[in-house]
This record gives sequence, C-alpha cells and structure tokens, in this order.
Amino acid sequence: MPGMHAFDVLGDPVRRRILDLLSGGEASAGEVVEAVGGEFSITQPAVSRQLRILRESGFATVRAEGARRLYSIDPGGLEEADRQLERYRSTWTAGLAALHTEVARGKRERRRTDSEPTKE
Repeated sequence: MPGMHAFDVLGDPVRRRILDLLSGGEASAGEVVEAVGGEFSITQPAVSRQLRILRESGFATVRAEGARRLYSIDPGGLEEADRQLERYRSTWTAGLAALHTEVARGKRERRRTDSEPTKE
C-alpha cells in the first residue's frame, strides 16, 4: 500500500468510516472492528486490513497499550490529500464565483420581472 494515492485510500467507504470513528479520538482495534464490522458486515481480518492500509498510507497511527492496539488519525495523510486538492481549488473558486454571479443575476431578473406591472 505504500505509494497508494490519497484518493484511493479515501475512496473506500470502509476506510472513510474508520476515519470518521477515529476523528472522535483514539479507538482500540476491537472497537473499530465492532463498529465497522457490524455496519459493513465484514470480518475482523477485513477490518484489520483496512486499518493496515490507513496506517501504511499515513492516515492512521497505532500504539500498543498492553495487548491492545490503539488507533488514531495521523494528520499527515489528510494534509497530503489537502495538498493534492490545492491545485484544483482555484478552478473551483472561479467556477463557484461564476455560479454565484449567475444566481444573483437570476434573482435580480426575477425581482425586476415580478415588480413590473402586468398588462391586461
């Protein structure tokens, strides 16, 4: 999984759900398996594989506490995804600004039309 593109990692619904869980704070592997395994009807080994992908791709960290493994979000992966998105932001910003202008123009046009006296 090293070299896996951030959007390949984030494109998987199971991995996104795991990140959602971890966004609330550290969680044990067992807690993640219980929540995600039940929601997606997948086995413990399948959840463990997704945790490993998140770890190896820089989205999650793990630490041992006795026999337990505690996972948390590694901001590095999310920062990398944000950097990859940066090149598209200017396009989105320009497109959204143009959309905003068109919506405002349409509202002005409707107000002007609605306020004109009707001819009978």
